Amino acid sequence: MRNLAILLCALVVMASPGHADELIPDDVLSAMTSADVVILGEIHDNPQHHVIQAEALKAINPSAVVWEMVTEEGAQRLADKAVSNPEELARILEWIESGWPPLSMYYPVFQASDAPVYGAMVPRTAARAAMERGAATALGADAARYGLTVPLPRDEQAAREADQLAAHCDAIPESALPQLVAIQRLRDAVLTRSILRATDETGGPVAVITGNGHARKDRGIPTFLSRLRPGLNVFVLGQSEDGEITGEFDAVIDSPGIEREDPCLAFQTQN
Repeated sequence: MRNLAILLCALVVMASPGHADELIPDDVLSAMTSADVVILGEIHDNPQHHVIQAEALKAINPSAVVWEMVTEEGAQRLADKAVSNPEELARILEWIESGWPPLSMYYPVFQASDAPVYGAMVPRTAARAAMERGAATALGADAARYGLTVPLPRDEQAAREADQLAAHCDAIPESALPQLVAIQRLRDAVLTRSILRATDETGGPVAVITGNGHARKDRGIPTFLSRLRPGLNVFVLGQSEDGEITGEFDAVIDSPGIEREDPCLAFQTQN
């Protein structure tokens, strides 16, 4: 596999449609279009990140698109029915109930490709099982294959727990941190399983719509793919805000940050 150096593309763009060659540097487009799997990271509620994902899909022309935000059942319902408007899409995918940002942000990404949709969202029941009994139990028979039966190295486990604590505004008990790490590992594994299934069933290339945390090369989906299918050419795009991002990627495209409420306020009101 090609191992590109991390490129921080100082590409600051307004949240409006554009062509791929205007939003994505030529060398990044070239790497994407020659890859077997293209993982398109995002910050979920940044609209410009989805504009860039949509343009990337048009350039890649994938044979399948794996979505973190869609369950396997939702993808099957979508495959069985023609969708002509966003309201119908939201109903079929039960989008409002899923808790993701408004579908209006993601609709251009769905429109950008007519390739089959593969769902990789972990259902709530599986997430609860991961919290209560561990990621391996939640994944079932595939757990050993995906490495979930093996504990993370102590320093990596500690780093991941520290990240989870910071992400939750230092407002959750330390006893809950291993459970949150287990859920993250489960989601990485489920995404990887969907990518491999999509590759086997369609021949690729496969595009993946997911958050930066699952996309990162040093910790997320790529670590699973390199172990399970080392021959795949995987390209990973991270998307930052105002130059800030955590993790390793093949390329990073920067967009302006958006105004959002302080997420820590929710924890303060609970106290």
